[in-house]
Amino acid sequence: MQVHVTMKSANAKTGPIPVSTTESASCPPDCAMRAECYAASGPLALHWAAVSAGTRGTSWGQFCETIAQLPDGQLWRHNQAGDLPVAGGTVDAVKLGQLVAANAGKRGFTYSHHRDAASIAWIRHANAWGFTVNLSANDLADADALADHAAGPVVVVLPSTTTANTTTPAGRPVVICPATQRANVSCATCQLCQRQRAAIVGFPAHGSRHRVINMRLASA
Repeated sequence: MQVHVTMKSANAKTGPIPVSTTESASCPPDCAMRAECYAASGPLALHWAAVSAGTRGTSWGQFCETIAQLPDGQLWRHNQAGDLPVAGGTVDAVKLGQLVAANAGKRGFTYSHHRDAASIAWIRHANAWGFTVNLSANDLADADALADHAAGPVVVVLPSTTTANTTTPAGRPVVICPATQRANVSCATCQLCQRQRAAIVGFPAHGSRHRVINMRLASA
């Protein structure tokens, strides 16, 4: 599993924190957002392709060593592109355990579209052991379904025009990502996605495929 670490991200949305990228083979083939993935276009797509081809980045073991060497209390984001490590079509429990151990004392967080029963179980363990894995929902009803697993915090994609907080069909609160609404806010300053929480974080669709996402959400 090939992974690249940028020790100080230049992305204004994340802020100057360490950010990783994992090869595309980590993404579940049934991900509903695969065709509209924001990481599949623009400069990030070129970087992701190089990591996926093995011409950029390091092995999983070296990656975990890098994370273990971060200062205690360091906020960092796993996967600006890519997903959790996989084996046999599900989350690789051994590799995830290595990452959880490397993150001890740090404040790592990530997002995952893996949702088979075994993956959900290991994501629940990762959250319990201090590495925050947000389950990624495809719409508000899906956010309720993922929240019902009680495996960890949930995030959801919303229409690109959404600017106000809302609720799911089951009445769960959805808080719009502050970094998408205010220029002076980033992951580095907000840190909401790193926290274990009841509120669902909503991300308005962005990128070159946001109109396609809007149409899909309108028909959901």
